[in-house]
Amino acid sequence: MTTSTNIDAAGVAPDVGLGDMVRAARLMQFADSTLPVGAFAFSNGLESAIQTGVVSDRSSLRDYVELVVRQAARMDGIALLHALRAARAQDIEALKAADQALWSRRVGQEQQLMLARMGKKLAELSLKIGDFPLAQIWLTAIKAEQTPGCFPVTQAIVLAQLQATDQEAFVLHQYGVASMVLSAAVRLMRIDHFETQSVLFEIQQRVGEDYAAVRDLELDDMSVFAPVFDVLVAHHTKTHVRLFMN
Repeated sequence: MTTSTNIDAAGVAPDVGLGDMVRAARLMQFADSTLPVGAFAFSNGLESAIQTGVVSDRSSLRDYVELVVRQAARMDGIALLHALRAARAQDIEALKAADQALWSRRVGQEQQLMLARMGKKLAELSLKIGDFPLAQIWLTAIKAEQTPGCFPVTQAIVLAQLQATDQEAFVLHQYGVASMVLSAAVRLMRIDHFETQSVLFEIQQRVGEDYAAVRDLELDDMSVFAPVFDVLVAHHTKTHVRLFMN
């Protein structure tokens, strides 16, 4: 995860120590699309997008993923960054504020289900594999129904302990959002892994632009205008045949 370009003849960046390598490896672990937090059960509206013809091929899939990623940056991404800073300060009330701000803006029962289920699962997972004291406090608050426990906020708590920078945390979150949709696409439409990886590669070129657009925004600035996405989310709740929970 280092940004250094000072690579010697042996392929080593001199400013990266063994501790940094361990940190990078663990950050990659929490960015893995196979992380067992339940993401496989959600399509982020893609199932309805395919059923209604909004997505039908690689080109329309790319447009859809870009929409979801852009929306995530201006909603979940802002909450993530505020939660990351709150976690570093061990500020539980600020974490709850970020959590509630996102929860109240993610309209739709299925979208809230996705956020809460994945957030709780991530907290439980982190405690199974390592020592994450703040995640323990957070999980207790979730179980006591003191806070919804949205996934980006739980993710921020874990990444803060792993010493992720704001930029790294944002990249990991956005990567996960795109990967979730593209993983669902392989199961829902006639598209192969080569095409989905190509879409993922293209979509990631906008991450710096999205980060720059939201890094200094307040929680009250969280907003997005994506009426087609909202309609698709509403459509999914009424469909008779569903492979995904949203």
